[in-house]
Amino acid sequence: MYTLREAILAFRRSPLLTGLSAAMVGAALFVMGLFALATHNLRLALESVEERIEVVAYIRDGARNDEILLARRELLALPEVLGVELITKEEALEIARRDLPEFGELFTDPAVNPLPASLEVRLRPGRRNPEAVERVAAHARAYPFVEDVQFGREWVDKLFNLRRMGGLTASVMGAAFAMVAALIIGAAVRIAVFARREEIRIMRLVGARDGFIRRPFLVEGAITGLLGGLMALALTYGTFWVVFRYLFSVAWIPAEWAGLGLLSGTVFGVFASGLAVRKHLREV
Repeated sequence: MYTLREAILAFRRSPLLTGLSAAMVGAALFVMGLFALATHNLRLALESVEERIEVVAYIRDGARNDEILLARRELLALPEVLGVELITKEEALEIARRDLPEFGELFTDPAVNPLPASLEVRLRPGRRNPEAVERVAAHARAYPFVEDVQFGREWVDKLFNLRRMGGLTASVMGAAFAMVAALIIGAAVRIAVFARREEIRIMRLVGARDGFIRRPFLVEGAITGLLGGLMALALTYGTFWVVFRYLFSVAWIPAEWAGLGLLSGTVFGVFASGLAVRKHLREV
C-alpha cells in the first residue's frame, strides 16, 4: 500500500512531468505501432501471394490415364502437398479462352488445341519455401510422361528473400524503437529521483533500504509505460481508421499484438525505471 500510495502521490506532485513522460513513451511506442501495422499488412500480402505458389507438371500427349492417376496419388502422399488437380487439355483451353480473350480469337476451332494437360500441385501452408517447392518439382519431373515442370523459380526465391528481409527489418527496427522508449522512461525516472533527492536522503537516514525506496519508482515506471502504451494504441488505431476510411483497405493488427504492446510498455517502464533508479540512487 505504501508503494502504491507513493507512486500515486508522485503523479499528483508532478502531473506535468508524468504527462510529458507518458507522451514521450507514447510517441516512441506509436512509431512501433505504425511499424507493426505496416509489418502485419505486408505479412498478409505475402501470405496471399504465397497461396498462389504451385508446381505445374505438363503432361505429354498420349499419356495413359492410369499413369496420370497413379502419379496424382503419389504426389498427394508427399508431406509438402496439399492437393493435386488434373487439368485436361479441354479444361486448359477453356481456361485460356476465359482468362485470355485474344487466345480464344486465335483458336476458334475446338478440334485445334495446342495446350497440354497438366497436374497442378498446391503446397501446404508452412511448406511453401524454395526447398519444398524444388523437392516437389523434382518428384514430378521424374515421371517419364511429364514433359516440363514449372513453378517460377526466380519468382519464388525473390518472394522468400523479401519475406526474410521484412522479418529482419522488423526485428532490428522494433529493437531500436524499444531502446528509445526505454531511454525515455529512464530519463523521466532520473528526473523524478533527483526531484525527490532530499526525501530519499531522509528515508536513508531513518534506515530505509534501497529496495524499499526503489519500489515506488518501479510502479511509476510501470504506470507511465502503460499510459504511454494506451496512448500509442489509440493513436495507432486512429491512423488505421483514417487510412482505411480515406485511402485504401488495410487490416488492423491482431488483438494479441495490441495486448503485447501494452504489456511491453509496462515491462519497459519497470525495466527502465529499475536501471535508472539503481544508477542514480548512488548519486543521491
